[in-house]
Amino acid sequence: MTILILSFVGIFAAALIAISVGWAAIEGRRKKKVVGMIETVAGRTATVETTVLKDAQGLYQDFLSRLVSNLNIATKAQNHIHQAGLDWTVGKLLVMTLVAAAVGAVLGLRFKVLMVPWLSSLGLGLLVGCLPYMYVLRKRSSRMGKFEEQFPEALDFLARAMRAGHAFAVSLEMLADESPEPLSREFRQVYNEQNLGAPVEGALQNLAKRMPLLDVNFFVSAVLLQKETGGNLSEILNKLSYVIRERFKLKGQVKAASAHGRITGLILTLMPIVLMFALMAVAPGYLQGMARDSDGKWLIVGAILGQFVGYFFIRRIINIKV
Repeated sequence: MTILILSFVGIFAAALIAISVGWAAIEGRRKKKVVGMIETVAGRTATVETTVLKDAQGLYQDFLSRLVSNLNIATKAQNHIHQAGLDWTVGKLLVMTLVAAAVGAVLGLRFKVLMVPWLSSLGLGLLVGCLPYMYVLRKRSSRMGKFEEQFPEALDFLARAMRAGHAFAVSLEMLADESPEPLSREFRQVYNEQNLGAPVEGALQNLAKRMPLLDVNFFVSAVLLQKETGGNLSEILNKLSYVIRERFKLKGQVKAASAHGRITGLILTLMPIVLMFALMAVAPGYLQGMARDSDGKWLIVGAILGQFVGYFFIRRIINIKV
């Protein structure tokens, strides 16, 4: 047991060092790119780093960063963190995931939740290791939902500001100053990007990438189309705000109609787990006999996989998009 724990700690430490080195290289390259962009906007000559010719040692040291960059994992994780409104980095998220997985693995060896030590360690390690990323996804969903609720008011604000004679860029600044989070942060970034010299079209398209919502895509498309063809933008934004509010009403009706299905899915998912822990508390030897059997172990694994598959399909059925 001691050798197993020491081996696990050694592998965990090596993984932490490798991830830290790779992520430091990615962050350094990203900071240089941002500094060059700012220097270009300010009128100074940006320092260009030649990356065509590299020595072999540099290539080996940069292997992890190139691997992560090719898989596009770091970009997706960073986008999710930004959309969640957290000030974390991908490196911090990876460290938290590894620490949580290590804690879960040790708890699995100690308590043997799935009867078999290695299976309990693996299962709890994976489950607990997913908690930091699940927290990010939960915060992301909550923040984007709040942004979606505030968005019709933002469109009305922009329409009123332009009707009062303000330019679109000035209206964006006023919206960023007067709005609550997360609306103010996102539109403040839009204003800062176009204020640094980026075209308004590019700043709005970046907003649509940061907040991949249907309403935001409608807004960006409406503004870009008005700039090309002309028209009354304030009237367009008022009508778009009305359409979004009507969609929210329909979404609420669908959510109320599918409430029974969501509750049923939750009960069907939690009932086997509750029964398992109840049996372990009332009759500890009842499930242990099944776990000792060669076929019983695989039946337990199949039951756990079946729970995940069933939960996935239940979520797909009750997730009605409007």
